[in-house]
Amino acid sequence: MRKIFLALIIAVCTLSANAQQPIPGTDMPKALFYKTDGGNFSTDLIPKGTKSMIILFDATCDHCQKVATNISKRSDELTNVNIYLVTQDEIRSVNYFMDNFAKPLKTMKNVTVLQDRDRIFIPLFHPKQYPSLYLYGKDKKLEFYSSDERDVPRFFSRIK
Repeated sequence: MRKIFLALIIAVCTLSANAQQPIPGTDMPKALFYKTDGGNFSTDLIPKGTKSMIILFDATCDHCQKVATNISKRSDELTNVNIYLVTQDEIRSVNYFMDNFAKPLKTMKNVTVLQDRDRIFIPLFHPKQYPSLYLYGKDKKLEFYSSDERDVPRFFSRIK
């Protein structure tokens, strides 16, 4: 009886963990973040009619640094997508990250760096790990999600 009960608990935990994964076709969550200049930025401000990529990163994460470097190398292909880099890090760490791993993105008008000071990204967007990349369509519905740095080329194939 104990084995059955334990198996049932494990199954429920596994199913609820899988239920948290972002689901393609779902609407972009409503959230409030902060621009690096201190101003507010709501996901309501993300325009429809253009694809949007939201990237959750940690400035000290090696995988996040690789993703930023790989995206930066192809920055000329990012003119038709809005990019939002979201982090819980302090400004000093964000600046270091951008200067060392995402320098070409810093001057792009369609790239916005946001701080998640209120720690709401994780409960609203349900990332698996750092980095987490979300591609939203022109209708602000999730088209593709990945937390695998090797999926960066898949994002580029989908933003064309």
